[in-house]
Amino acid sequence: METVVSLPFESTHPLQIPALVRELQASGPIHLIHTSVGDPGWLVTDYAEVKRLLASDKLGRSHRDPENASRIGESALVSGPLGDYDTEPADSARTRALLQPHFSPARMRVLRERVDELTTGLMDDLAASERPADLIEALALPLPILVVCELLGVPYEDREEFRGWIHAVADVTDRAGSEQALGALFQYGQELVTRKRRDPGEDITSRLCQTEGVDDAEIALLSMALLFAGFETTSVHIGLGALLFLVNQDQWQAVVDDPALIPAAIDEMIRATPGPAGGDIPRYAREDIEIGSVTIRAGDLVLLDNSAANHDPAVFPDPGRFEVTRKANAHLSFGHGPHYCIGAPLAKVELAAVLGQLARRFPKLRLAVDVSELRVRGNTQTGGLIALPVTW
Repeated sequence: METVVSLPFESTHPLQIPALVRELQASGPIHLIHTSVGDPGWLVTDYAEVKRLLASDKLGRSHRDPENASRIGESALVSGPLGDYDTEPADSARTRALLQPHFSPARMRVLRERVDELTTGLMDDLAASERPADLIEALALPLPILVVCELLGVPYEDREEFRGWIHAVADVTDRAGSEQALGALFQYGQELVTRKRRDPGEDITSRLCQTEGVDDAEIALLSMALLFAGFETTSVHIGLGALLFLVNQDQWQAVVDDPALIPAAIDEMIRATPGPAGGDIPRYAREDIEIGSVTIRAGDLVLLDNSAANHDPAVFPDPGRFEVTRKANAHLSFGHGPHYCIGAPLAKVELAAVLGQLARRFPKLRLAVDVSELRVRGNTQTGGLIALPVTW
């Protein structure tokens, strides 16, 4: 009988997937697990299966019996079922149709210039700061907030308030605190919509207010979902991505010497950056699913481990090596198929601005502490570094 392992898995290095994940991956594509709150589920670690299931309509975020569904933690937003089971496919299609135009290539080209300006301002402050400086506080946290404020028309002076709410919503250890913060965030979204109805601007919230058939509550939900997603995950990628280069100085020197490598380097950085074991969000089987000799039953919790898939040696030779010239980098960090992350182009714009300007303005950037001294946030599903002291 297969041994049931429990999340979270022990990790000894912020840039390495846990040893147990590698062992599981070598033994097969799917594994019985218990989540951190003791609920049963399935962990999928094989690239081909993760890719197939990411695009499948056999999995969803909702559950027919949400009160009794397995959970991965205590967060009100990222730990358990979301949405209406009977309408989820239609609701998902509607959401994508509403948001996709706001992340079109044309809009990203316009936004790229503004992201570069915002990044330049933060780089100026970093250059003038005392050393060592914390790259998380100087760059990884403020840039995504600045960008998402610009995108949604959210006043930047409110950043500390909603930053606190976002961290609390993502907390997988405090259910009551997460629910309270989610309510506050939604109320903030409703107030934002009221202001945009009265005084529209050139932002997504204002444009949604002008979209026929979308009520205020839906706009508030969409705007706050974008605020959460646009801040939390991008911030984590900036911090861990920077660390990847700082501990691989040959790869850092490569992009310093040749900025043309940056687009490929970003995809490799995203691939190599380890995410949480089990992936970012829970999914639930909408019908029975066969993986080899295993049958996932309808209603079962399924965790698609994107990070394990991105380190599958069958697809990525020497997957533990960070190599900015890696070819055919079909990583799964943003999903796959019809559920591919709408905000992926924006995340890449931000990462390109950060990497390009750091390489140009701080070519001698290096860690100011030993890697063993760095700490990762343990109370959120997305993780991320608490601090990243650097000098130059």
